[in-house]
Amino acid sequence: MTPDLPLLTGTPALDAIDRVREAARETDGTDPLDEAAVLRLKHHGLDGIGAWVTGEGFALRRGDEIDLAVAPDARGRGLGGALAAPALAEPGPLAAWSHGDHPAAAALAARRGFARTRELWVMRRPTAVPLPGSVVPDDVRIRDYGSGDAAALLAVNAAAFAHHPEQGALDEAGLAERMAEPWFDPAGLLLAVDDDGELLGFHWTKQHDADTGEVYVVGVSPTAQGRGLGRVLTLAGLQHLASRGVAEVLLYVESDNAPARRLYEGLGFSHAAADTHVQYRRADDSELSP
Repeated sequence: MTPDLPLLTGTPALDAIDRVREAARETDGTDPLDEAAVLRLKHHGLDGIGAWVTGEGFALRRGDEIDLAVAPDARGRGLGGALAAPALAEPGPLAAWSHGDHPAAAALAARRGFARTRELWVMRRPTAVPLPGSVVPDDVRIRDYGSGDAAALLAVNAAAFAHHPEQGALDEAGLAERMAEPWFDPAGLLLAVDDDGELLGFHWTKQHDADTGEVYVVGVSPTAQGRGLGRVLTLAGLQHLASRGVAEVLLYVESDNAPARRLYEGLGFSHAAADTHVQYRRADDSELSP
């Protein structure tokens, strides 16, 4: 067991999580929670998840995922390990992300029997660099998202990301939550359709602020692959973001997805070592350290 901690619940806990996130962003340059976790807290609070929250840090257990963060001023005093202990007490496979590949996360993961299993790269390109030309196939039309496109979008997304543990799980509720966010713009969700109106693929862009845009999701139906639509859609989205006046566009890509990396590198994106998110996993039969 870990020493008793002054744990918070309810609204004070949510407020503390926000403060720790803000402090971590200022010091580390990254948010310790990913979008799925942020939306989960925003729409459902702490209901249905394990939560160990103090004024200086938190551990959250959402199914088979763990989120852990300690405020920069409170690091180096064992709080991370103390918060992790109850969150990890129940056996079974677990995953945890280190946003920014923090060395303290690597050390804690090693002590707790987690292995480094995935790397997610952030790649960036300035919009000042000219984009290459693009030719849309004669039988394909690029148009904006419409209110009647949700079912087709979810179907293509599920097929395109069938083996992706996060994106492939997007459902109607998750789609609605994202479309309710202030950044959502139907004109920034570009659809590729054929002559019969069938959805072939999509590029969902995201504008974070006046200066930064994102290649949020590019998905192509398996039945439409091999036609160059991924490049066509990517370029269409980049042109859209450039028209909004952003100075830089970023995207996330699995480090071992060589075809996607080649595509993005060919479009002027580059990756810096510091722009890496790491997932650690614990196998089902792992023994936890006390």
